[in-house]
Amino acid sequence: MPIDLTEYDPGRFYDETLSGKNRARSYSKELIRLFRKMDEEELTARQAAADLAIKEMGITFRVYTEEEGTIDRNWPFDIVPRIIPKSEWDSIEAGLIQRVKALNLFINDLYHDQQIIKDGVFPKEVLADSKNFRPQCVGITPPSGVWAHICGSDLVRDADGTVYVLEDNLRVPSGVSYMLENRQVTKRVFPELFETYAPLPVDDYPTQLHDMLTSISPRKIKRPEVVVLTPGIYNSAYFEHAYLAHQMGAELVQGSDLFVDSDDCIYMRTVAGPQRVDVIYRRIDDEFMDPEAFNKDSMLGVPGLLRAWKAGNVGLANAPGAGVADDKVVYAFVPDIIRYYLNEEPGIPNVPTYRCMYKEEREFVLANLEKLVIKPANESGGYGMLIGPNSTKAERDEFERLIKRNPRNYIAQPTLGISTVPTIAGNNLEPRHVDLRPFILSGKRTTVTTGGLTRVALRKGSLVVNSSQGGGSKDTWIVPDTGN
Repeated sequence: MPIDLTEYDPGRFYDETLSGKNRARSYSKELIRLFRKMDEEELTARQAAADLAIKEMGITFRVYTEEEGTIDRNWPFDIVPRIIPKSEWDSIEAGLIQRVKALNLFINDLYHDQQIIKDGVFPKEVLADSKNFRPQCVGITPPSGVWAHICGSDLVRDADGTVYVLEDNLRVPSGVSYMLENRQVTKRVFPELFETYAPLPVDDYPTQLHDMLTSISPRKIKRPEVVVLTPGIYNSAYFEHAYLAHQMGAELVQGSDLFVDSDDCIYMRTVAGPQRVDVIYRRIDDEFMDPEAFNKDSMLGVPGLLRAWKAGNVGLANAPGAGVADDKVVYAFVPDIIRYYLNEEPGIPNVPTYRCMYKEEREFVLANLEKLVIKPANESGGYGMLIGPNSTKAERDEFERLIKRNPRNYIAQPTLGISTVPTIAGNNLEPRHVDLRPFILSGKRTTVTTGGLTRVALRKGSLVVNSSQGGGSKDTWIVPDTGN
């Protein structure tokens, strides 16, 4: 039977492909025309071809379960691309560049004069309770004042079409390798679409990443030595670490492969003897990267790494301490941070956010737990949250206790009507909720990926897009506008 879109109905949600029941948006008409020509058998065959390509290409992610321990799973991918018109993307891109610029100024200020606190714009108690502020970094200024060289800001679109920043990831943001591989798989499955559309390329990201990393090398030589520092094969993002190292032509190393010599420089152990390292793209959290400066029990890091960085003998991306801004309570102040440092209005708004550290806002949250999404300050991956409308009374009672015990650690947001995109469900297409993680590179200049990683909640009605909790992904296309 042919694919039937007459019953496709996103309900009250904004659908990014169809503007009404069975009516394609201008930039999606060719995409929908292709699917209307398909029958159910061809649709499932194309998805099966994508699944097989992912298996053959070895595109995996690592999860831990109590039943099975640590296991590799094939990357969950839906073949229907998500399309964004370029005119809209240009505005998003400008807003992301503005946001990261302000966040880097904010981080640098916190490790120096803390003028934003002195001026009463940012509360000192938030910094005092920060889990990711590193006193060891006070007084340091990285090249160009950039702390968060790689940032992944998660975007969502509400039911009225407004795009919001949901959160900022400034420690070790992951997912960009899947963005790149998604494009390769889509080219295999839908070659004919690339004859109709001309989505902006994403495959230049490894080159852009390498250029940014070499720009922070302390030695101004033609070919600085760049390495990717991984915790090892059991890390959930190990596929990405290996992939990016390979794409950049950089060495993939673990802490045991590196050492700091008496000259406070970093060296890599090789069969030809020690080789100096200029830049480290580290995929290890702060507390594990240097047992000399942070967690003394860490077996993953390099003793003396922070000392070498302080001496200006190695570039680190992201810089230690950048995670001070990777805090959902700090997130609530980002619009004020942008106004303070740039004297501009935010190009992309935050989701309306209640800060439980303030009595009036906390009382509202506690009175409306069943309507709100409650988030702890420093959890990630969708863990530790309460989604009020889907919660039990016991869960709400537990969160009330947690909030009262440590109000600074929690924020609350309304349950957004996150936008949908057609997604394969069995042998047909149904609306599923999506978010978007673009990646912003900051060095001597700032660049944004053309699109990013679209994550999709594969379960009907679910708002959880994380791959570890049943989510998947889509290719994201930025395409020229075609009118209304």
